[in-house]
Amino acid sequence: MKKIAIYPGTFDPITNGHLDIIRRAMRIFDSVLVAIAISDEKKPMFSLEKRVQMAKTAVKEIKGVEVEPFSNLMVEFAKSKNILTVIRGLRAVSDFEFELQMGYANASLDNEIETIYLMPSLDNAFISSSVVRSILKHHGNASHLYPKEIESFIKGKV
Repeated sequence: MKKIAIYPGTFDPITNGHLDIIRRAMRIFDSVLVAIAISDEKKPMFSLEKRVQMAKTAVKEIKGVEVEPFSNLMVEFAKSKNILTVIRGLRAVSDFEFELQMGYANASLDNEIETIYLMPSLDNAFISSSVVRSILKHHGNASHLYPKEIESFIKGKV
């Protein structure tokens, strides 16, 4: 039986930190589904379609990784794909409380769901989509924080 995990998030935009977590997850699982949430409440900088395109472009060289959007509860989406393991990244202690609550909430919705927390490498530990967006909004250079493959998407937005 194939070991499959889901890596949900907004990915607004996908960063080198996200790719780090995806690569780490691929050491453990046969495949990883990068699940991109609509997240209208977060008022994303990039449209859902652009976020999906960016993620697909960024992971195209990583065998076993697929990208799909979703609009329902992540637990329901995972179940519809027969996936029982959720991957989440932890950069710092400040992430832990939120991620722990989300893990417990997901488990309360489906007690078969397991959450695995992975840490990025030290080089990527400070990178977040919100940091990238902030730099982009102020017309700074954030190209060292996201995959070079998505540069054209970023340039089209700024």
